[in-house]
Amino acid sequence: QVQLVESGGGLVQAGGSLKLSCTASSSSFSINYIKWYRQAPGKQREFLASISNGGAVGLADSVAKGRFTISRDNAKNTVYLQMNSLKPEDTAVYYCNAVVLGPQRKEYWGQGTQVTVSS
Repeated sequence: QVQLVESGGGLVQAGGSLKLSCTASSSSFSINYIKWYRQAPGKQREFLASISNGGAVGLADSVAKGRFTISRDNAKNTVYLQMNSLKPEDTAVYYCNAVVLGPQRKEYWGQGTQVTVSS
């Protein structure tokens, strides 16, 4: 069982930055991928970025590239999402997701953190 806790959300003006954190209850090396998603009101959950336990990074072309950066600190079992040049349309609840591969694929979700970007 993996528990994820997101933090770092809040209210920011357009053009500002926020750094979200996702801290896992278990060792980072037992988790194959940690991903960030977001969900705006009335919209589907949207993939933003992923990072593997080896540090390989994936970013969603349509949203994250150029503005968002994902990184990890294995010593703290924490993955970060640095978001720059925020826009009002980035307003959403941001979730982290952990994927554990094995005989049975398992996924875990955090409770989410609200990001609100004012114009």
